[in-house]
Amino acid sequence: MSETELLPEIDATQLDEDDRLKPEFVRAVIDAVQAGDAETARSLVEPLHPADIADLFELTPADCRAALASAITDLLDGDVFAEMNDYVREDLIDSLSATQVADIASELDTDDAVAIIEDMEPADQREVLRALDPDDRAAIEEALSYPEESAGRLMQRELIAVPEHWTVGDTLDYLRTHDALTTDFWEIFVVDPAHKPIGTVALSWILRTPRGIGIGDVMQREQTLIPVDMDQEEVALRFQKYALISAAVVDPGGRLVGMITVDDIVHIISEEAGEDILRLSGAGDGDINEPILLTVRTRITWLVVNLGTAMLAASVVGAFQGEIARFALLAVLMPIVSGMGGNAGTQTLAVVVRALATNQLTSSNTARMILREFRIAAANGAMLGVLVGSGTYLAFGNIGLAIVIAMAMIINNLVAGLAGVLVPVSLERAGVDPAVSSAVFVTTMTDVMGFLSFLGLATLWGLGG
Repeated sequence: MSETELLPEIDATQLDEDDRLKPEFVRAVIDAVQAGDAETARSLVEPLHPADIADLFELTPADCRAALASAITDLLDGDVFAEMNDYVREDLIDSLSATQVADIASELDTDDAVAIIEDMEPADQREVLRALDPDDRAAIEEALSYPEESAGRLMQRELIAVPEHWTVGDTLDYLRTHDALTTDFWEIFVVDPAHKPIGTVALSWILRTPRGIGIGDVMQREQTLIPVDMDQEEVALRFQKYALISAAVVDPGGRLVGMITVDDIVHIISEEAGEDILRLSGAGDGDINEPILLTVRTRITWLVVNLGTAMLAASVVGAFQGEIARFALLAVLMPIVSGMGGNAGTQTLAVVVRALATNQLTSSNTARMILREFRIAAANGAMLGVLVGSGTYLAFGNIGLAIVIAMAMIINNLVAGLAGVLVPVSLERAGVDPAVSSAVFVTTMTDVMGFLSFLGLATLWGLGG
């Protein structure tokens, strides 16, 4: 059976060619909710996949979400909340009782339940935990004891583990007779008497192997074990490097405590990549559902920092105001040098931050990376210098000015290339996230050196004389 056959049948008028909810469909649901017609709203939403219901809430105005939730309460199951945007989910959770949140959490795997509960206020969190079954409460409390964005928060405890001395037949009987076992798994973990993982058996091997064969004879002993306190970004890199579908999570004593599956890793990769891009610009989470005050507070911090760096660059220009007053063309052309340097630095910075995030750039190849970017910067600077120098000479007929701007372009591109590598690498070695702070330092250096090289060379050449 294909994946599309497993999905609920959806009216073609609800989704566009990119599988996004059509504006007119969203408007129809909102109109029904605002008119108090819960039955119509529910009939429209019922055919949707849980992921599409989550999208519907994200597309609905914030002041209408609670009413929509009330209209389709029976459709708001754990799968919908698991797919929902964090900020939208928090708003809805706030409108539900502790018992309702506990009911939703109990339907989910541990990792998804933790994602719902971990962002709640401590008092609300305790109330929800008290409403859970003892087993569910113990599992979630244990997960919450691990650091945020660690494997312990990401893992699910629902897994299949069997001893090495079992046969394939024993394993099949165990899977068929225990209804409480998880239904979603791709491999079975084999453990020793101390519950330490010693191998894995793919589900396909179990189905195709005679019943009398021992599990120890068909299991794969080589496996990738994830420490429970490993950062989720490092977990994602391991999944990517070793092409994993799932992996065992072990505690400090080496005992099996959970597993992580690739569907969670897809979310992590997307989330981490988006975070790095937004951090480079100082835009915070960049979520359109983020509260306005939080967005303003995040952005203004970096804008104030950038204001300070801009004043530093302005002070360099101010030191040459006499030369600029005597030769006004300097003021016309100097933004070109700093602007092109900033763009070149941003290009290098983006490549280096990505290389650091994916472990492509390590201490073993840093020197080679620096030399590579220096050569690229020299080549680009030379070509841009020739272009801008030629254009300046054709426009203004001043050979001295053309040479000065060409030389300044080369110098600033070299600075941009080196800063684009050295700044993020240095920050990373110092334990600071290079995606957060690098852009400020790199743009400051290219602005300052752009103005300094151009105006300084112009002064030495005597263009303002």
